[in-house]
Amino acid sequence: MATEIRGDGDISLAGDEKHVLASEKQLGPQVELTEFEQALESELNVTEEDLVEAKAMAEALSLEQVHKMMKNVLKIHEHDANFPHRVLMKIHEFLDNEDIFEHPEKHEELIWEIKLEAALITNNSPYAEVRAVVDNKDNPETPCSTVRAWVIGGFFSIFLAFINQMFSIRQPPINIDSNVAQLLAFPLGKAWEKTMPDWRFKLFGTEHSLNPGPFNKKEHMLIAIMANTAKSLPYTQYVIWTQVLPQYFNQQYARSFGYQILIALSTNFIGYGLAGLTRRFLVYPSFCVWPASLVTIALNSALHNDKNLSVPGPFKRMFTISRFKFFLYAFGAMFVYFWFPNFIFETLTYFSWMTWISPNNHNLEVLTGFQRGLGLFNPWPTFDWNVLLYSGVDPLMVPAFSTFNTALGMFIFGFFILGIYFTNSWNTGYIPVNSNRVYDHFGKLYNVSRALDVKGMYDHEKYMNYSAAYLGAANTIVYGAFFGVYAAAVTHVALFHRYEIVMGFKSLWRILRRKKNTEAEDAAIAENEYKDVHNRLMSSYPEVSEWWYFAILIIAAAFGFAGVGGWPTYTTLGVVPYGVFLALVFVVPVGIIKAMTGIEVTLNVLAEFIGGMWVQGNALAMNFFKSFGYVTCAHAVQFANDLKIAHYLKIPPRHTFCAQLIATLISTIVCCGVIQYQINIENVCTPDAPMRFYCPGPNTFFTAAVLWGTIGPIKVFGHQGQYGMLLLGFPFGIITPVLFYFIIKKFPRTRWLRQIHPVALWYGGLNWAPYSFSYMMPSIGVAWLSWIYIKNRFLGFWSKYNFVLSAAFSAGIAIAAIIMLFTVSWFQVTIPWWGNDQPYIGCEGTPCTLKTLAKGERFYPWWNPKHVPAP
Repeated sequence: MATEIRGDGDISLAGDEKHVLASEKQLGPQVELTEFEQALESELNVTEEDLVEAKAMAEALSLEQVHKMMKNVLKIHEHDANFPHRVLMKIHEFLDNEDIFEHPEKHEELIWEIKLEAALITNNSPYAEVRAVVDNKDNPETPCSTVRAWVIGGFFSIFLAFINQMFSIRQPPINIDSNVAQLLAFPLGKAWEKTMPDWRFKLFGTEHSLNPGPFNKKEHMLIAIMANTAKSLPYTQYVIWTQVLPQYFNQQYARSFGYQILIALSTNFIGYGLAGLTRRFLVYPSFCVWPASLVTIALNSALHNDKNLSVPGPFKRMFTISRFKFFLYAFGAMFVYFWFPNFIFETLTYFSWMTWISPNNHNLEVLTGFQRGLGLFNPWPTFDWNVLLYSGVDPLMVPAFSTFNTALGMFIFGFFILGIYFTNSWNTGYIPVNSNRVYDHFGKLYNVSRALDVKGMYDHEKYMNYSAAYLGAANTIVYGAFFGVYAAAVTHVALFHRYEIVMGFKSLWRILRRKKNTEAEDAAIAENEYKDVHNRLMSSYPEVSEWWYFAILIIAAAFGFAGVGGWPTYTTLGVVPYGVFLALVFVVPVGIIKAMTGIEVTLNVLAEFIGGMWVQGNALAMNFFKSFGYVTCAHAVQFANDLKIAHYLKIPPRHTFCAQLIATLISTIVCCGVIQYQINIENVCTPDAPMRFYCPGPNTFFTAAVLWGTIGPIKVFGHQGQYGMLLLGFPFGIITPVLFYFIIKKFPRTRWLRQIHPVALWYGGLNWAPYSFSYMMPSIGVAWLSWIYIKNRFLGFWSKYNFVLSAAFSAGIAIAAIIMLFTVSWFQVTIPWWGNDQPYIGCEGTPCTLKTLAKGERFYPWWNPKHVPAP
């Protein structure tokens, strides 16, 4: 008989599965709620089952306990846009009314409501989206670190690393996501459960079984975490490609496997070490929801959860279909439908119906076009769900305020693009309006080789005889928005989340000093923090010491020193601590924003901007600065996301530590081995390459390396360049959160103000070039329908199906795309007819420009029309 630990701390004995399900049903609708409590279901944004569980605990809470707890809740969640606004207002009403404590009998309803909310926060998550898919109970005896999990997890780590690396240089690339691995792992785990014998053996003093029983959700999620870790390819592969290929730097020492493995291990594991050190900021706090991870958990829950309660939904119906069946139906429907907009009828994807009126009308194309225009005024631009996934998340995953803010920011920046373009500022009228490419002063794509000497280094004379680098109107806004979002991210977190950050640093310091607290210190800590149910449940498992992660960080840095210093890279060893320092500055702000909004601010532009100034004229060195500066933070945030998933599923931290460590090691070795094979493929990365191995990624990386490393950002954004005005993004990025902070402080109870997120507004500007607003527009309606309309009216229905639908659609698209790639795309099968030709007619197919140049004619820098040489 197993022991089951509940979130409220009670321990009950759980027998077979029927007994567990019976006990769960007893917690449900059989307990009667008063009319007042039933009214609170909508007010508190909870389901009836959530309220029943909270009711039992609320009765045991005293007024003093609730008062202390709510003071801390207000400190943490006052600026939290995910936290229910009505509940926050009730907490204000409760804390601001001193008469409640003098005459509690006069305020019984308010006190009871606050007690229920306190119990809900203590016994579960304060967020309906988390309660929808994450269980607030745990059985520590559920097998997790099993032979089955490690074998299947290892297999998918090898499989995803091999496939993703092998086809990363293909155009278009083939990429298998971790949710596909989670889906495919389920039948393998069930087959193992049915066929393998219960053979037992001892390893390191612990007994293991070849078949420990039913394939469970913890094993399955451990496999998914390994797959998610292994799917990320070493970013240093781009450095290798630009070094090895003769058309690039032609540095053949980069073929050395030792060199490749050292720099790959370094960049991969440095981020892992930082992720562990940031757990108290990004993993343990309840306000760090990590919205996208809920879809992964929803898929896991749909495959393993046999519990199926009826829920009221739209059309005055009770919905009884289980999550698993709902997933299968939605998955099948999307699998079939995906073939229509992406193969049979492509107009459904690029539904630029307004441009069909006059395909060669450039102004109409700029305003409404999907592919080459800005798409600002096309109200219904697509019928393809895959379009909504352009940024890696869909509107069912992330909170509605995140989608609305991003869309609003993108729309506002769109008018700046229009102003820049139609006034021909920076000569943008000669360049396609929404291109992310770099151009010369002939309006042609920038030919970097014309500014380099025979060794691939910067040649000033050749540069002056050729051209400066020019950007399109949308691309200029993207760079300005990048500068703004970096400043806004740090400022916003410092202003709105300083209390949580201070709590995190205090917690980290207590652990690092390794000194036992006194009773008085423990009491003070408890008074200033509250632990949600998931933290309390995870306390049953031994924690991974911060020193383990710190050791990983040191070892990874040593690999970096060996790789950079052991070969003639012409790069300072300071590039390694530079990457760590940049990540230390940004990992907590970027991580908190990602955990609360689903928006990830990447450091690629900042890393190449700083690196390009530091080592101007040395593109290879800039590549290392970019790799360590960008990847360290990106990996740390990704690994922290996986740690949160393990936290939600109650996977022992040491099992997660080993899973991420092993999967990263497997992925790095496999990817480096595949690269060894790829660099020896005849004609690779040329127009004559086999299997369409044209290397779009390495080509773009090399162009960026030359522009920002060889030519350098000073010639683009500094006193020698024309885009210096874009650096105003930094001060404006600081001003925006400060402005909203004081406005919200002035009107703290205005609901819509709490929903404005300055970083998300700036992030909207990053979505331009090459994407248009047509990619963003459909998400607005979907977010409103799901997160506002359905969630507010049918919370039980939304909780049961929303994230499952997101997972099903994503999985259906992924499987269909893989099959499509290896069939009709591989053999270049097409269906020529109007439905596939229309999206590529006129300015939608071939980009038009506002102004044109005669053959041999060039344009001149806007500030000096008489200037003949570059720029």
